[in-house]
Amino acid sequence: MTQTSPTSPDYPPDTVSAAENEAPENEAPETDSQGLDEAAAKRAKAEKIGRYVAMFLMPFLMVSMLVGGYLAAMHAPTPHNMPIAVAGSGQQADRFAEALESSNPDAVEVRVVGSAADARQLVLDREVSGAVSLADGGATLYTAGAAGASQSSTVTALLAPQVLAQGLTLQAEDLAPLPANDMAGLGIMFMTTALMLAGYMPLSVVLSNSPELLRFRRFVPLLAGWAALIAALVWTVVGPVMGVVQGHTAAVLGICWLAVFAVGSVQLFLTRILGPMAVLVGMLLLMVLGVPASNLSMSVHTMPGLYPILHSFLPAAATGESLRSVLYFDGDGAGSGLLVLVIGAVASLLLTLGLDALRRRRKPNAAPPAVQMASLHGGPRPKSRTWRYVTLGFFPLAMVAMMLSMMLGAMYQPTPRDMPVAVVGATAEQAERAVAGLDENMSGMFELAVVDSAEEARDQVRDRTMSAAYLLPSAENPTPTLITNQAAGISAQQVVTKVFAQVSAGTQMELATEDVAPLPAGDSMGMATMYLAMGWIMAGFMIIVVGSTAAPASRPLRKLVPLVAAWAVGFSAFLWVIADVFVGAIDGHFWPLWAVGAVAIFCMAMFTAVFDRFIGMLAILPVIAILMFLGIPAGGAAMSIYMEPGIFRFLHEVLPMPAAVEAIRSILYFGGDTVGKHLLTLIIWGGVSLVLVMVIDRIKPPRTESWPVDDAPASPAGAADTDDAAAVQAVEKEPAAL
Repeated sequence: MTQTSPTSPDYPPDTVSAAENEAPENEAPETDSQGLDEAAAKRAKAEKIGRYVAMFLMPFLMVSMLVGGYLAAMHAPTPHNMPIAVAGSGQQADRFAEALESSNPDAVEVRVVGSAADARQLVLDREVSGAVSLADGGATLYTAGAAGASQSSTVTALLAPQVLAQGLTLQAEDLAPLPANDMAGLGIMFMTTALMLAGYMPLSVVLSNSPELLRFRRFVPLLAGWAALIAALVWTVVGPVMGVVQGHTAAVLGICWLAVFAVGSVQLFLTRILGPMAVLVGMLLLMVLGVPASNLSMSVHTMPGLYPILHSFLPAAATGESLRSVLYFDGDGAGSGLLVLVIGAVASLLLTLGLDALRRRRKPNAAPPAVQMASLHGGPRPKSRTWRYVTLGFFPLAMVAMMLSMMLGAMYQPTPRDMPVAVVGATAEQAERAVAGLDENMSGMFELAVVDSAEEARDQVRDRTMSAAYLLPSAENPTPTLITNQAAGISAQQVVTKVFAQVSAGTQMELATEDVAPLPAGDSMGMATMYLAMGWIMAGFMIIVVGSTAAPASRPLRKLVPLVAAWAVGFSAFLWVIADVFVGAIDGHFWPLWAVGAVAIFCMAMFTAVFDRFIGMLAILPVIAILMFLGIPAGGAAMSIYMEPGIFRFLHEVLPMPAAVEAIRSILYFGGDTVGKHLLTLIIWGGVSLVLVMVIDRIKPPRTESWPVDDAPASPAGAADTDDAAAVQAVEKEPAAL
């Protein structure tokens, strides 16, 4: 109700009675109180809605970007303008180059050079992906395995058929082979990923928990020290501990330090302009786009045309190529990558300083950012700033250490270990003799088993009991034949094909191959199973990790279960849309993938809730260690479990990630033959976790409100409070720096 002022035109001062004057004054406090209550209620409602929106929005964006970005880049690698050098006599080289380009114009970009030495140097300088030198009725194919194992394979697949089609004998020479201590070239890839993670991830947590650390004059020296700590950790794990990297200690430490410092500097600027949302931009540039564009896991010339451009300026590519140059090419080419990192760091720091000065001029008394998260461990704010800062550092430090030790430790030496292979002969005696001879020459690599017939062996390969089957030559079939199953795992197929081709060559016979389940063109590397499974698992644990902080009111099971169930049903469908409609990595199978995905997401959320009840946001450490860092190697999608340490064969049978991978694989390629078994694994994890949460909540009901930032009681001497107060005052003196 609107009150009319006694001095308004409707009420001249000389006609207003005392009673009329008193009425508005007596009613004003009540009216003001009602208005304040209504405004407070509206703010509380808006905040509640905003918190629930954040609970779903952040996991939605993070998981969608990761799954969609990685699948779009790597689901069907096809050569695009791959640079190739051709050397030889003028007319012969020109004819070969013309034939190569005409056979697949979009695949290669050919340059003719004057000599074999020029071609070799271009390969070593990584200006071309491969080269061929023509002379005396033969051709020598030059590659550099250290510049990318997948790139060498692609070059060979492009050039070898053309060489053979022209009646030339083919020789292959690897000018820079990968060392035995990192035969797959994964060391640099995991090092680079760890450095990117350490550079961008801490800032969003610091902004929410301890924003006073982001003052420019405090942050820069802290970042320099943090970069040194991460560089030392990464070098220690991959060097002295695992032996993946040998030598070049000072150069490796320097590159690692510069990478973390540069990424942290860029992320500081992004945090200034985007606040908490900067983590999404960092994740997009450094991980979603940066890892594929790094040229470390797969050649950028086999990805969409955007990625060679990104390769020229993103920090992941600059870091990876600099490390590669130092470790394998005597430092040649490292300068350009280091220059990218230096320019990024300097430009970001200067931009941050300029932005701080501008804000200081516009709002000299601006308030510092509010603390949004009292602690990482789910309890009250620590009394000591030292303990709070140690926790902040421990979180990303542990992530880096676990990723390197678990994932790289599992996959950096991919050698067959007891890989099951069936052997079929014309008679059982022939097969047994062959098994004895193969065992003697390849001890420990394969677990060879005699099978009675080719059809039985084919069935065992199809149902994934055997990785492959080797059919010995016979009167009916004089050519040795290898039966493989590409859809069951391309890495296993590649290794058995390579080994048994050598076995057949030793008997002066050419190996015939048969694939019982070839991968479709839309998923030629089998990546859809891994990334879709990763999406399910991440969607499960992210909804709990984000929700417990953003919307603590959702934590009681009576609210959490329906919220997570709705999220699981909806997001499982959206992941299918990404993989099928947007990317084209899969084709159909909506209903089974949607149903299994919803179960997987829900069950992983319940598993995460167990740890959330005890350690809050720090729950992500044990959860991601079990579900991702151990789960991905054990999943058998990135690499065959028979090419990893034996423990991963056991983990393959019990962990949720392998269950998700195998369920997807079974649905897509094998008619759903083993879905029930793997669905049961997921349900057991989710069911047991749900019961544990119910028990925990009965003993100690979950907190449904955020801990206040001043909830920690003062120490006897007031030292902790004094420290925090001093920090806040320091921030207030330089508000624009935040």
